[in-house]
Amino acid sequence: MYAIPLGDDGAELRPLETWHAKEFLAHLDRGRDFITEHIPFGAKATDVDSAREVLQAYADRHAADSGFLHGLWLDGTLVGGLLYRVFDAATGVCEIGCWLEPAGTGRGLVTRGARVLIDWAFDERGMHRVEWYASTANTPSANAARRLGMMREGVLRESFPHRGTRQDMEVWAVLAPEWRAAREARARAARRDH
Repeated sequence: MYAIPLGDDGAELRPLETWHAKEFLAHLDRGRDFITEHIPFGAKATDVDSAREVLQAYADRHAADSGFLHGLWLDGTLVGGLLYRVFDAATGVCEIGCWLEPAGTGRGLVTRGARVLIDWAFDERGMHRVEWYASTANTPSANAARRLGMMREGVLRESFPHRGTRQDMEVWAVLAPEWRAAREARARAARRDH
């Protein structure tokens, strides 16, 4: 379909669809322990059929305009992704999230890809609020929200059971006017630097 370049390092943002099931499974197998440390994403995908089921569930949500997946590819290899876990056009509120295998970390892939998807949510879909949830133990996720200009709004104490422990979840968010102002400030800074 399409691929959006995320820089000069071979990084791309692409739709992650059911026909990617084998590639998705291989990616999860490479990073399963790392990916599922704080979130259960992909834990049920243990063979090609179950990987396809995970992708199909999001394809169904995309068709219903309630959520979808995009993959992050680096030099042609799927290394992570971004998802709208919740997408509610009626209220103008959505929740974006991410996952990466170790080979995708430390490169700014999440920040670069999320900017594209957040621009789309605000500019094309008229969303008003984009949320980000992260376990208080997941420092890289909170750092990504911070780099995206989100504000930490609070902590939902022991709200998310995962691996036998109830995790505290941080709520981060950015509103459309804040996003647009920050984007314009980045553009002005880039013009000054050139």
